[in-house]
Amino acid sequence: MQTSPSNDLEALVDIQRYQDWILKPYSPYLRGSVLEVGAGIGSLSMHYAHSVERAVLVEPEGKRVAVLRERVAHLRSAEVVEASIESWLGANGADGADGAQHETFDAILMINVLEHIRDDAMTLRRLYERLRPGGAFLCFVPACPWLYGTLDRLVHHYRRYERKGLEALLREVGFDIATLNYFDIAGILPWWFAGRVLRQTAFNAQAAMIYDRFIVPLMSKVEQLMPPPIGKNLTCVAVRPMSETARS
Repeated sequence: MQTSPSNDLEALVDIQRYQDWILKPYSPYLRGSVLEVGAGIGSLSMHYAHSVERAVLVEPEGKRVAVLRERVAHLRSAEVVEASIESWLGANGADGADGAQHETFDAILMINVLEHIRDDAMTLRRLYERLRPGGAFLCFVPACPWLYGTLDRLVHHYRRYERKGLEALLREVGFDIATLNYFDIAGILPWWFAGRVLRQTAFNAQAAMIYDRFIVPLMSKVEQLMPPPIGKNLTCVAVRPMSETARS
């Protein structure tokens, strides 16, 4: 079974083990008021939104927003905003939608989103301002620029990140780095083969579910014991210092 670009999130909604693996290092920080950027159809939101005081879920695509609203309708903590993060934050310092300019959060969750934003540095600076002192920016991005292929183009990635480059970008904004690790070393080969060798132009949902069932349970345990020297993604927890003088 293969899917079109517009349906890839819906087709991959059942990779629960992979989603749990992504969110595990972030779980201590998902508390209080949380902003999730690019919430999609709520595949990740459903893992944590019930346990926080407030979850603001920002998603720009109307069809996904409709599904997202339905999925979180029973959660009093969840608020869905149909907007791009740029428009929600407000252009050129002006107030964004729903008074976003004045609201701050305990955590900002950004999973597989930053690579879709042309001016990632500007967006990070504005998100930094939306974090309360001591708040955490929880970021998950594709790694290894040499892996960039047809699957990246399919989902409109502007880039894949190098570890040193992402760290430098976050520190320049003002963040302290709590953790920054490679993630999913086993995923490198299938992503490279699909996107660089076969040059696939659709996601294979069946292959993703097989990977989720058989590979993720093993590799999540291995990588917890031994962080890999390289991986298909980077997972990061960056913290806004309690004071400006606390910056490193």
